[in-house]
Amino acid sequence: MAENEIEAEREIPDGASLNEAMEEKKRKDKRKRRLLKEVEKAEKRGVCYLSRVPPHMDPLKLRQILSQYGEIQRLYLTPEDPAAQVRRKKSGGFRGKEFSEGWVEFTDKKVAKRVAEMLNGEQFGGKKRSSFYYDLWNIKYLSKFKWDDLTEEIALKNATREQKLSLELSAAKRERDFYLSKVDQSKAISKIGERLKKKKKVEMVPKFVRQFPQNKPVVNKTGENKSQLSRDVLAGVFGGSS
Repeated sequence: MAENEIEAEREIPDGASLNEAMEEKKRKDKRKRRLLKEVEKAEKRGVCYLSRVPPHMDPLKLRQILSQYGEIQRLYLTPEDPAAQVRRKKSGGFRGKEFSEGWVEFTDKKVAKRVAEMLNGEQFGGKKRSSFYYDLWNIKYLSKFKWDDLTEEIALKNATREQKLSLELSAAKRERDFYLSKVDQSKAISKIGERLKKKKKVEMVPKFVRQFPQNKPVVNKTGENKSQLSRDVLAGVFGGSS
């Protein structure tokens, strides 16, 4: 009986724990309302895509230009390929950082759509001494496109690039290991050949050449080599008298 009373007392929260629970519930409700507001604001936002970013243009300058037409929430420019940057520097071109494409998020999707329709194909303008004064806008409004889609796409591209880089590194490592193994094999074969040569030199015996005395040929003093037949032999053959 006493144990049941103790358990019942434990189940009933005291005043301090009750206040903490209520505060925690208020914080959760507040956080939930804030998230709902953010979702509503995100639904109202619009994203524009820039297929080309002029040389010498950076995120700060682009934000200053586009802020004249409406409030900008976020902006992202894709850096150019490092290999292209190296080639440009070697050829004596612009040595700074350039960008290939970009996305701009406006607070109001209506403003984003209007800005894209108004600026696309138009000259940048501004000050004539500006490096992108004569460049043209290449901007398009992306219908039903949200910033979260962009972050997912960027994360996918980064993962793909890292995977490709990992494959290239593993392939280069295999080629290096194969080359080193062939070098070691060649060194081992050459060492074996050197040892065999040394062994042959040690085992080599000098060749014995036999010398036989030779008689000098008899030379006819008159220089005639014709054979002469005896008269007696001719007489016996032909029956003649000597």
